[in-house]
Amino acid sequence: WEPACKHEPMNLDLADRVYIVSGASRGLGFATAAELVADGARVVIASRSQDAINTAAIALEAPERVIAVAADLADVDTAGRLVAVALERFGQLDGAVISVGGPAPGTAVEVGDDAWRGAFESVFLGQLRLAKAVLSATDSPVSVTIVLSTSVRSPIPGLAISNGLRPGLAMAAKTLADEYGPRGSRVNVILPGRIATDRMQELDEASGDPAESRRRNSASIPLGRYGEPEELGRVAAFVTSPAASYMFRSVITVDGGATRSL
Repeated sequence: WEPACKHEPMNLDLADRVYIVSGASRGLGFATAAELVADGARVVIASRSQDAINTAAIALEAPERVIAVAADLADVDTAGRLVAVALERFGQLDGAVISVGGPAPGTAVEVGDDAWRGAFESVFLGQLRLAKAVLSATDSPVSVTIVLSTSVRSPIPGLAISNGLRPGLAMAAKTLADEYGPRGSRVNVILPGRIATDRMQELDEASGDPAESRRRNSASIPLGRYGEPEELGRVAAFVTSPAASYMFRSVITVDGGATRSL
């Protein structure tokens, strides 16, 4: 199976709207930024590496509508800085898609306190800070989509930190939705499963036999394959857009059917 990489924009009413996309130098963040830009949005894209995010901006092929910022969500000043860039350069902010790289693998027995603390700063607090900054940046309604993991619904073997932090952040996102909903703002969560990103390749390689790991994992997915980043990106763009204006406090799983729970 091979997805079509080129497709017509989804017509999500994104022309001239402004979004922040974190973790956007590659993988799910980049795929989401590409969908937003294809539909006419203006974006502030961010990742920790200036070179990587500059390369991503060039690849988006819309220099007048893309601003690349090197930023680490673990830094307490990052959220405010990204919001300021959007408002100063584009004059408005309509929302954000917030994604970070997955925390280091390891079992609950193996992972030490320092790894938990470091991941909490970026995976939990970093995403939460940016969500709050975007939601409070303007009196106008905004849409925030937080990209987490299917570990929110069911623990994934060997990913103890993700299993521990992601469910709590999903509940924090629902709480933010309750608090900002009366102002017309929306907060939703997306749970990607096994998507063919660099992160997933690294996890397969950690098994010692990446080809066998991918074969075994694909066999456990009803669709029989890993997803492609753009398949997640299209969902994230839709959920964030005005086309999903009545989607509120939802948790959307994008995993080919691998998660059996509700």
